[in-house]
Amino acid sequence: MQRAFTLGTSLAFALFLPAIMGQTRGVFVTPIPNAPLIAVVYTERTQILKDGTTLNQKTFSAIARDGHGQIYNERRPLVPASDTATLPILSIHIYDPQTRMNTFIDPPNRMAWQNTLNRPPASLPPEVGSIPLVGTSAPSPYVKEEDLGTRKMEGVDVHGFRETQTIPADANGGKEITVVDEYWYSDDLRLNMLTIHKDPRTGEQTTTVTQVTRGEPEAAIFEIPSDYKVIRRGAQQQ
Repeated sequence: MQRAFTLGTSLAFALFLPAIMGQTRGVFVTPIPNAPLIAVVYTERTQILKDGTTLNQKTFSAIARDGHGQIYNERRPLVPASDTATLPILSIHIYDPQTRMNTFIDPPNRMAWQNTLNRPPASLPPEVGSIPLVGTSAPSPYVKEEDLGTRKMEGVDVHGFRETQTIPADANGGKEITVVDEYWYSDDLRLNMLTIHKDPRTGEQTTTVTQVTRGEPEAAIFEIPSDYKVIRRGAQQQ
């Protein structure tokens, strides 16, 4: 069983534009063929502010992948958890593994940027297999890894892992803290279906993939609107 993480999503084909996102962890959608899907990613975040108060926020985004492996990702703003308004789309990312064309669409400014990757991206989420599974490496006194077993989410089997990191008091201003990351990965969909991050210094974030439909998305969502200005850039490394 492989282990999946959402860390390292600053790759060129990651879910969100890292330079303008920087707020939430997204879901890495792998550009693999023969596994079409449409889904909604829902994120809840509790942030601890400098004055000690907490800020509860939420956001959601649509993701899709067609039968050729082309992926579609939206970015929408974080809003107060009590907000009921429809969230606007801030940006869209599209990647076509057949042409290696990378497209970022900016709906508010009616613009799009395109470039090509010099080599194909990975077919698994970042970090998969790069960190040994529980019990396969020398244990660290500061990190505890747990295999949470399997369960079903959205009709697919998922395998869960939890990593608990203890940061010693002498490395954190005299106060020991515990940071917890939990991941529930679907090998069938090549997605982390649920991720949970808890850090007493910053708060908690939960990202869940919901409303999964195993079908071909509409081809139109992968196209740049005809009235958008398109800027093409040179080739980019992965």
